[in-house]
Amino acid sequence: MCENISDIDYKQVIEYSLEPLIIHSELKIIYVNHACEKFFRANKEEIIGASPLDIFKETSKGAIETRIQSAYDQPAEVIEETIYRMDGTTVDVELYCHPVLIGKTKAIQTFVRDISKRRESDNRQLEMRKQINELSTTLVPLLNGIAVLPLLGSIDEERAFQILENLPNRVQEQNVESLIIDFSGIYKLDNVVTENVFKITNVLSLLGVRTIITGLRPKSAIYAVQSGTNLNNIQTMATVKEALLHLGDKKQPFALL
Repeated sequence: MCENISDIDYKQVIEYSLEPLIIHSELKIIYVNHACEKFFRANKEEIIGASPLDIFKETSKGAIETRIQSAYDQPAEVIEETIYRMDGTTVDVELYCHPVLIGKTKAIQTFVRDISKRRESDNRQLEMRKQINELSTTLVPLLNGIAVLPLLGSIDEERAFQILENLPNRVQEQNVESLIIDFSGIYKLDNVVTENVFKITNVLSLLGVRTIITGLRPKSAIYAVQSGTNLNNIQTMATVKEALLHLGDKKQPFALL
């Protein structure tokens, strides 16, 4: 049992840490742990004595040096950077540094955390979201001047805004005169959908495009009414097929919600 905190071997603690740790003073590395050797793909002799600025891109060095100088007085905020390993490869990391006292020498201890897998995952999610948003405004041509916009899955605020922003241009590009917006793939309506997606009918009306809403489920229709959204002027049909039949007979009136 340790009776005094001062009995703890600090060097042993950081040596066995799974996080790469660098201790540097006056822009000179004076110690790295084993995890740091493995991470930077070099042994301690190659790393110790080098400048901590060497791992950064030229465009980042000025800001990093300023950050290091301020860290002698208080811990710096966590930041994300792309740095170089000793073999020249780059890696995305999260950096955190704080002041330490080595004897009478003021130094900085820097924690390095590899976030490359997290970045890859984030990028994949962003790309997937981008593709979903693109599909959100993909018009399927049916007949001359008639197209359908099938809405699928869930719609959040970003996706609703994407539809509202991009759809008018798509409609004009494809010379659409009548657009069927099909909700049969949407299982839940919320205020985001009712406040944003339904606005598109007014926007398209100003462009001279006739709009029909199809596929609204009973629960969704009730929610839309209860949410206070004004649907009095929105033309609705049960199915895309029914909407097409009505568009083929312009004299037949539309049902209102």
